[in-house]
Amino acid sequence: MTETLVPAAANGVGAPAPRVADHPAWPALKRAVEAIRPAQSKDGSIDFGAEDAPSRTAVRRELERAVAAVQELAPLLPHNAAYHRALVGDLRRWAEEDFGVPDFLDSLLAFQPAQQRQDGLQHLVVFPMYTQNGNPYRNLEAVVLRVVWPGWLAELERTRYDNPLFLGITFEDFTSGYDTHSAVLFPETIAVREVPERFTWGGIFCDREAARFRRVVGAACEVTRLDLPEEALGLLGDQRRSQQTFVLWDMVHDRTHSHGDLPFDPFMIKQRQPYWMYGLEELRCDLTAFQEAVQLEADGFPQGRDVQYAVILERLFRFPVTGERHRNYDGLGGQLLFAYLHRHDALRWTDNKLSIDWDRAREVTVQLRREIETLYRDGIDRPKLVHWLKAYDLVSAYLAPHPGSTWAKGPEALDLALPPRKLVDDVLPDEFPLSLFYEALAKKLRKVIESTRGITAESPSAVAA
Repeated sequence: MTETLVPAAANGVGAPAPRVADHPAWPALKRAVEAIRPAQSKDGSIDFGAEDAPSRTAVRRELERAVAAVQELAPLLPHNAAYHRALVGDLRRWAEEDFGVPDFLDSLLAFQPAQQRQDGLQHLVVFPMYTQNGNPYRNLEAVVLRVVWPGWLAELERTRYDNPLFLGITFEDFTSGYDTHSAVLFPETIAVREVPERFTWGGIFCDREAARFRRVVGAACEVTRLDLPEEALGLLGDQRRSQQTFVLWDMVHDRTHSHGDLPFDPFMIKQRQPYWMYGLEELRCDLTAFQEAVQLEADGFPQGRDVQYAVILERLFRFPVTGERHRNYDGLGGQLLFAYLHRHDALRWTDNKLSIDWDRAREVTVQLRREIETLYRDGIDRPKLVHWLKAYDLVSAYLAPHPGSTWAKGPEALDLALPPRKLVDDVLPDEFPLSLFYEALAKKLRKVIESTRGITAESPSAVAA
C-alpha cells in the first residue's frame, strides 16, 4: 500500500507542470520580497521615519517588482487564479495605504488549497505573516510549495480520518522567514483586518519534519547507543518514506484536537491555561495517532508501523531538547513519555546505553493515552481549577517539579481568591525542568538540532549533521 511522492501534473493530465521555482520570475519575486522585509516592523508596517529606513520610492519599486513577478508566475498555476488576483490587489492597497499594518484578508479568503488536494499540485503563496517556531514578525514571505496527497492517504481520510481542512505539503523554495525551524503554514499567522469566522485549511511541511527527524534521531541513537529494529532503521534511511509517515501522523493528530471527551478546546478557542494543559493535549493527539497506527498496521498498512516508531523516537529524542525552556509544552510531553516508559520498564538507561522493549513500549504508550483520556473525561464534571490541579498531579507523578514551584505545594499555596487565569502567573517558565538524562542529551544534540534550521528534503547531507 506504499506510494511514492511524485510530482503530478497541475491539471491532473499529461506531463508534469513546470516547476514554479525554476521560472526566472521566482528569484525576481524572492529578491523583491527580501528587499522589503528588513524595513518592516513587528506588525508588518513600515516606519519611513525610522533610522536607516528606505525611501517610499524604493519600497514601492520593489513592491511593483513583486507584483510583476506574481503576474508572470500566475499562468503556471491556473488553480490559484482567484487568489493571485486578490493578492495583487492586497499588495497594491498596502502601498496605497502608505505601508501601514498590512491587511491581506481578501487574498486569504481567496486562497482555498484544501479544496484541491491533488498529489504534486504546486502553490505560490505570498503573505505578510509570522512563521511559528521561526520569525515572530509579520514580514512579507513568499513560498512555493507542493501538495502531498497520495491515493492511500486520500482513501484513509475519506473512510477513517475525515479532516477536510488538512493539507500535507513540501517546500519547493522560500524566503527568509522559513529559513528557520518553522514547519507549518497556518492562516491564523497572516496579517488581516479581522479574523475570519472560520479557517478553511492548515498546512504542515512533512519534508522538513521528516528531514529533521532523520537527522536528530539518527544522532541521538548514536549518542545513546540505541539499537533500532530493522524497520526503524529503514525509516530513518528513507526521506520519502519518512514524509509519508509524517503526513499520516499529522492528519490524525490534527483531527484529534476536536475529537474525544473534551473538557476544553485549547486550539479552537483562545484560553489562558497552564502550559502543561497544552502539553497534555499535544501528547494526547500524538498518542491517539500512535494507537490508530497500531490498528493500521494490523489492517495491512505499512505506514502504521512507521508512525509508531516516529511518534516514540521523535517524542523521546527531539521534542524535549528543542526550543527554549520557557513553557515548552511540546518538550514537556516528550519528557512525560520518556518518564512513563521508564517507570513502566519499557525503556532502560543502563551502563550509558539506552534500550527499548518495543512490544512493551507499545502497550505502555497506549496505557498513557488511557490515563490522559480518563483525566479529560473526568474533567468535564470538574471546575477549571480542579481540572488543572488534577492534570498537574498526573504530570508531577512522573516528572519532578521545580523545587521553587508554588503549584507543587498544592492548592493551599495558591491565592484561590484570584480567577484561574490569574493563577497562571504562578506557573514557573520551567515548571518541570529537564532530568539529568536530558540535560546531558541536550548538550550533545545542540549543534545537530541547530543544523536543522531551514532543512528540507533537498538539503545537502539531510541525515548527517
